[in-house]
Amino acid sequence: MGLFWADKYPSPATSPAGNTSSGLAKCPIDHSAFSAGQTCPVRPKDSTSSADELSSSILNPMNNMPIDISTDMAPGQKIHLSTERTISSIPRGETASEGLWEYPSPQQMLNAMLRKGKGQGIDETAVESMVEIHNFLNEGAWQQILEWEDIHTKQTKIEPRLLKFTGRPHDLSPRASTYLWLSKFFPNTFNSNPPFDRHDWTVLRATGESPPNDWRKVRYVIDYYSAPDDEETGMPSFVLDTRPALDSPVDAYDRFVRLASPLWKQAMGDFSK
Repeated sequence: MGLFWADKYPSPATSPAGNTSSGLAKCPIDHSAFSAGQTCPVRPKDSTSSADELSSSILNPMNNMPIDISTDMAPGQKIHLSTERTISSIPRGETASEGLWEYPSPQQMLNAMLRKGKGQGIDETAVESMVEIHNFLNEGAWQQILEWEDIHTKQTKIEPRLLKFTGRPHDLSPRASTYLWLSKFFPNTFNSNPPFDRHDWTVLRATGESPPNDWRKVRYVIDYYSAPDDEETGMPSFVLDTRPALDSPVDAYDRFVRLASPLWKQAMGDFSK
């Protein structure tokens, strides 16, 4: 998740990443190995990172990631990794001219980890699967956001866009914390395992007012959970809990409607999905 990279000029799009046959049942990247401004836009648990550490790379302010990661093979690298980058389906920035968010190539991911001395001992053959899984989960998160935004999109006829995002793996969201607490009393109902990652995405929602493309910023919280492997295929499964943060009455209303709507339909005798 969160491995979007944004260049000034996007590369030609490749096929969107799909599911993966990797046997991993959890997030395939150890986020504890990263610090702010490196391979993942993670907010560090200890925010006292030195200025020298952060200034070692030119950072993209949209995702706090270096923009100069090499696509060359690393010293001692044993296998060739793809340098082809995949264009996501997620609109970037405020205007169409900013294109789509772009994922890093497997080679760039490996180089980014090695750059901070965190890639030693990594299985090079697993890097491409790691990228595919992250791309797949990012696409899934965006589809869930589009579902939340659908009622507003229908009103304005303007699709939302992703402005920026931040990884917060060390910060439990209020909902995740509540679920963990409830799991102590209702273990068969609530997951006792915390999410393996959290992201906050800032989404631009059109207001429908002038001037054209006047945007309202909406923060979405995404908790990423591991789930049991698929029984038929053995493939890893993940659950994404995506919702707007309770930053405004509008966001609170959207969440209330999303929760209450199916209950109201059932009360009225409508059991269709």
